[in-house]
Amino acid sequence: MTVNRPRGTRDFLPADTSRRRYVESVMRNVARNWGYSEVITPTFEHLDLFTLKSGEGIIGELYNFTDKGGRDMTLRPELTAPVMRLYVNELQSFPKPLKLFYFENCFRYERPQKGRFREFWQFGVELIGSGKPDSDAEVIALAEALLKAAGIRGEMKIGNLAVIRTLLKGLEPEIVSKIMRLVDKKEFAGLEAVLEEIGAEEKLKADIFKLIKLEGRYILPEVREIVGNIPELESFEKTLTRLDTYGVEYTLDFGIARGLDYYTGMVFEVYGEGLGAQKQVCGGGSYQLIQLFGGGDVPSTGFGIGFDRIMEICELEPPEPKKLVMVSKPDTHLDAIKFASKLREYVPVHIDLMERNFKAQLSLANTIDADYVVIVGEKELEAGKLTLRDMKSGEQELLTLDEIIKKVSQQ
Repeated sequence: MTVNRPRGTRDFLPADTSRRRYVESVMRNVARNWGYSEVITPTFEHLDLFTLKSGEGIIGELYNFTDKGGRDMTLRPELTAPVMRLYVNELQSFPKPLKLFYFENCFRYERPQKGRFREFWQFGVELIGSGKPDSDAEVIALAEALLKAAGIRGEMKIGNLAVIRTLLKGLEPEIVSKIMRLVDKKEFAGLEAVLEEIGAEEKLKADIFKLIKLEGRYILPEVREIVGNIPELESFEKTLTRLDTYGVEYTLDFGIARGLDYYTGMVFEVYGEGLGAQKQVCGGGSYQLIQLFGGGDVPSTGFGIGFDRIMEICELEPPEPKKLVMVSKPDTHLDAIKFASKLREYVPVHIDLMERNFKAQLSLANTIDADYVVIVGEKELEAGKLTLRDMKSGEQELLTLDEIIKKVSQQ
């Protein structure tokens, strides 16, 4: 009987795994250098954690289940809510702001397609406890730094939901949510229909459509003509000034809505070069979620990077470590094991596990494209040395173990 992997999941072969781990380590180092600390949350959580954040409608997209104690649980579909829950449970007394990052797998029960899987990986950042312009700017600049370090080229667009919410003030919360989702999906015909249905004034309709179609680098004067000089715009302008100081490249786009009610102000998205329709590789903004999970009124800013998508266009390759093969005869095999153990402190070492003869061991070295072969023979042992063969040049030398270690670890 053959058992195949579940639909929507993948196996990563050694070369793929090596690339992913390398890019992951590059991104982790960037986050740490910006002063962010890594956290890990459970693979499964209480179902309520995600329905509180996204509503009951999300259940159809989840790998949810009832455990043996009758509790409603789910595999995590994303990591912002778990980190907010972690904050409420464990970190409320810590100094602010808290600067956290994570890299974990997530699960969604949806139709698999190119670039979308039922198991996927997310790299994300959450800055908790500050709603100042400097915090928003740092988070955006960090997102750009992470993507650049991974070799990703893309277009960053930044908006601010406080602006469109100013226009929608006075409407029912359900209507506002519906409008925001339609704006997020660029469904302008549906938006027109909703505005007609609620009897919106012509000026309001005109202002909304004018605002969400505004896009460019220097459009704030036009935005002010629509909504006035609201305090949120002054704060947003400070964020942009700091982004200019960081040297971040961006375009303003007030049609970005993110489609979720908990976003409160600045929002941004990054679209990667070289991807098709599913080209968004990063998205985030400022939000309020902690109150939902029993915490206080704590502002936060964060983002998530779709790691699987960036791996489709990432050109980074891990450095190839030198490979070394120990070659011995039956009488010297135990000595070869001892030498291999010492050499493995410095380089990857292969040793025969199949009782191959001397010639077959040399053949294995060619097959795996080894850089060096260390020959452990009787004559070598009598001289207190080993033969090191450079498989690229064919040259070989009689050296002590320490001399071999020095030579191969410097390459």
